[in-house]
Amino acid sequence: MANQKIFIFEFVSGGGYNKVDIPSSLISEGYAMLRTTIGDFKKLGFQIITLLDIRIEFLSQYLKADKIELVKKIDDYIKIYTDCIKESSYCFIIAPEFSNILYNLTKIAKDNKKTVLSVDLEGICLGTSKLITYNFFLENKVNTPQTYAIPFKKKFDLDFVLQKFTTLRCPIIIKPEDGVGSESIFYFETKAQIIHFFEDSNEKLDLSRNYILQEYIDGEDLSASIINSVCSKKPETMNLIILSINAQNVKFKDSVNDSIYLGGFTPVADYELLKNSLEKILKNMDLSSFQGYFGIDFIKKADNSIHFIEINPRLTTSYIGIRNILEYNPLEVIFNRDKPSLNLNRLPHQGFSKFNQLELKYVGDETSNEIISTIIPKLMSLIPEIVTPPIALSKSAMDRDLLYYCFIATKTKDLDSSENRISKIIKIFNDYNFKMIK
Repeated sequence: MANQKIFIFEFVSGGGYNKVDIPSSLISEGYAMLRTTIGDFKKLGFQIITLLDIRIEFLSQYLKADKIELVKKIDDYIKIYTDCIKESSYCFIIAPEFSNILYNLTKIAKDNKKTVLSVDLEGICLGTSKLITYNFFLENKVNTPQTYAIPFKKKFDLDFVLQKFTTLRCPIIIKPEDGVGSESIFYFETKAQIIHFFEDSNEKLDLSRNYILQEYIDGEDLSASIINSVCSKKPETMNLIILSINAQNVKFKDSVNDSIYLGGFTPVADYELLKNSLEKILKNMDLSSFQGYFGIDFIKKADNSIHFIEINPRLTTSYIGIRNILEYNPLEVIFNRDKPSLNLNRLPHQGFSKFNQLELKYVGDETSNEIISTIIPKLMSLIPEIVTPPIALSKSAMDRDLLYYCFIATKTKDLDSSENRISKIIKIFNDYNFKMIK
């Protein structure tokens, strides 16, 4: 495999937002997925090509890539992306579903006759649309919250929303029909909140996108990370491997403010029991459209019933923690999907991982350049759990109000051990004048 080239692309850190300002928090999470994925494909002997937004050029030193193309503000990232596709035999794409970004990028790879190791076009189509996914769940006879498209004629239909809220007789959420993760999810408990929200909804909702109204299901917010190693020679045969089940720390703020994804941990308590229940459901579902790595978000209610929310047709943030609790390389399973493998569903996890983003403020005297050249290398040496070192994007290198974002993933025996280790990590950051904000 030493001569095989693979192009690994992560949209946020790889220049997808090269012409606009981008939150440091978003690029921190994206880079963490890129670095982790590159590391695991490198272990398989690939020659790796990737893209990196020039604003985080200094992070290239922490990527085990053989070739890194920098994307500048003036560049057409699609052209650079396509050139890298043409240079490679394989590709692995991590990108948001909204505005057909993931679909279009994958189609470029397919049009150039490349082997796509991430989810293919059919699965992307099914997972991108929340309404199509909702109907898919209904067809497969699994529990899922009632979901409706919100009509739009010059403005979103408030009367429709109020009528459905009254009918459902429970809290509701409003989110983009092609949304990603916890992006732009708004939670409502009363009619007054809904009415107040719609008074200036044009400022909160993107009028170029469609939105859905969904019944709110109260319970644990979980996700299953899955590999479907469908053999190309026997496409009717599915071999679903549940890598892990993860807790997701998503904070629904209120009807005014957006939701926030804060990370999570893996595996969840009572993992084996929950996995067995999930396996029984999944084996009766037609998931043949999803080959490779994908995720399913679901809610576990107090009565232990499972309610499916959506399907993520791509590698998700949870992978950063999952790889720390497995004895095998999940990406090797994807690459060798036509070869027989051990029953990986029966292999036990090795420990526990908590993965989350830290928001920090630097209160020392060093400049941004000194932080990058001196402090960050020391932190990377002292804290092996750092996946993305502290980064802050700003026009001014002397801005003392900058917030830095860092992504970490622990590797310990249990939740308590991870919490203790994170406390020690925060203490090390304090020693280097990075104060924890949240």
